[in-house]
Amino acid sequence: MQTFPNLYKGLTDCFLKTYNQVGFRGLYRGTSPALLAYVAQSSVLFMCYGFCQQFVRKVARVDQSTQLNDFQIATAGSLASAFASLALCPTELVKCRLQTMHEMKISGKIAQSYNTIWSMVKSILMKEGLLGFYRGLPTTLVQEIPGYFFFFGGYELSRSFFASGKPKDELGPVPLMLSGGFAGICLWLIIFPVDCIKSRIQVLSIFGQPAGLIPTFVSVVRNEGILALYSGMKATMIRAIPSNAALFLAYEYSRKAMMSMVEEY
Repeated sequence: MQTFPNLYKGLTDCFLKTYNQVGFRGLYRGTSPALLAYVAQSSVLFMCYGFCQQFVRKVARVDQSTQLNDFQIATAGSLASAFASLALCPTELVKCRLQTMHEMKISGKIAQSYNTIWSMVKSILMKEGLLGFYRGLPTTLVQEIPGYFFFFGGYELSRSFFASGKPKDELGPVPLMLSGGFAGICLWLIIFPVDCIKSRIQVLSIFGQPAGLIPTFVSVVRNEGILALYSGMKATMIRAIPSNAALFLAYEYSRKAMMSMVEEY
């Protein structure tokens, strides 16, 4: 819907047309690179999140025994997202192109369809080289760095609200999931138009269309209107709330479990 908004009237229409044209399996096209993308991104993001918290602590001259405030934590998350973008961009590119294979074929943009990860990877390597996997990296950075400031900031603000002056680490699973869902809303409300542009750059730049953030933005607004940048927003929100609720629940309980193991040893 982000890349070919004119083909679909809305979420239900896109779902039904996809199912009718390419079957149930069509709804899962790009699943493998999507899993690789989110596993790689989340792994690097939360690993660097800890290091960036220490960096912010040193810059702000905050003692190790003192907790960072919500703004400082949001800043650490924003810095960590820059490193995560390096892992996200190549896998996200493969995922976006696999997911739009059907639309590109019926719109006459391609003659040959690539339906497997290897065929897509091979095509990118042969036509664009290794740097082709980082098509859209500047846009990804523009998207991720401010987006994850609001992502982690929204999460911490929500946890502070539910804690009501008590330690945040004592929150149960429901407040953690609600806070994670709120974080997902904050993230996508901020980054969605840029994500739409990124998707177009990664999918359509191979056909000689505008390949930069500003040219693509101008082209979309001039030819399709500003609302085209929000095509697929509803589907993204339906996905973002439960996925980020589960993400932070898993993160918090995994962190507690590993800290307990460290203390035992």
